[in-house]
Amino acid sequence: MKIVAFAASNSSKSINKQLVTYAASLVDSAEVEILNISDFELPLFGIDREVELGQPELAKKFLEKLRGADAIIISFAEHNLSYSAAYKNLFDWCSRIETKVYNDKPLLLLSASIGQHGGQTVLGTALSTIPLFGGVIKASLSIPNFNSNFDSNVGQLVDKELIRKLKKALNTLLN
Repeated sequence: MKIVAFAASNSSKSINKQLVTYAASLVDSAEVEILNISDFELPLFGIDREVELGQPELAKKFLEKLRGADAIIISFAEHNLSYSAAYKNLFDWCSRIETKVYNDKPLLLLSASIGQHGGQTVLGTALSTIPLFGGVIKASLSIPNFNSNFDSNVGQLVDKELIRKLKKALNTLLN
């Protein structure tokens, strides 16, 4: 089994990148590839740009990565209660190439924030829209108060209940 995992953020210090990397480290029954969406950076999507550029190679390569996976893990950064601009732009380009961006793959959706809501607003948006684009959501989890619940020095959750919930979500994805 092959899993593709990524944070829906282009920040080099993204807490969602830390979370998705930790989640991937808990999977020992599959090959996991962690993508960095900054490697797929594209000009701001617009119809005029689409006419000018056609289907950008980086968007095609990102879609190939998703197509090649048996399952996908995404950890969403919340920017002003929504997706990060970097993720939304990449998604917009990809969806113009292939409406079913997620190719009917099983997904685990995560979110993290330093606040008490754990990115639940962006996670709610993802939960309601990703199925429209071919995503089969198997589980989801938000991690609130990231700085208290995650030890960035060792790269892992420290809250036992959150660890249990994440392992359960990963098990649901894999089975």
